[in-house]
Amino acid sequence: MKNPPLHLASEIFPTLSDGQGPLTAAHPLEGDDQLLDAYSKTIAAVVNRVAPSVVNIRVQSDARGQGGGSGFVIARDGFILTNSHVVQGARELEVTLHDGHVAPARLVGADPETDLAVIRIDAGDVQHVRLGDSSRIRVGQIAVAVGSPYGFQQTVTAGIVSALGRSMRSES
Repeated sequence: MKNPPLHLASEIFPTLSDGQGPLTAAHPLEGDDQLLDAYSKTIAAVVNRVAPSVVNIRVQSDARGQGGGSGFVIARDGFILTNSHVVQGARELEVTLHDGHVAPARLVGADPETDLAVIRIDAGDVQHVRLGDSSRIRVGQIAVAVGSPYGFQQTVTAGIVSALGRSMRSES
């Protein structure tokens, strides 16, 4: 049985413009199921496209013990972009690729101010993503985050770009 489409709460939109009463599952907006299906297919396509480049990073440090985070391969010769806080103080780094292959990694550089870091694995021709042009991002666009935190593969969430040009204070 096909799942019924989701609908906005009637408290937000109390009545339909055609006067047929509150917006509920009994009164769906025409085309809702097609819109939601298209949205779902778009998210799934993004995940299928980038997931092979998403990695899990295991970190061993003297100060924090064992930890980890996510990253993604940005060059076929094994360069990986991650967060600086993930690799901070690392004594040992290990990367698990999408296919389950595990490789030791080394820190190439980190910038705590922007919370970005680059690590590298010695692997030939790994699946990578191409960085986009951030100047093309617009408020209201859909944003999809694909990660591998805590060793979970394919953690996905989606949202809306709510603002541009905001910055946050860093610890430093």
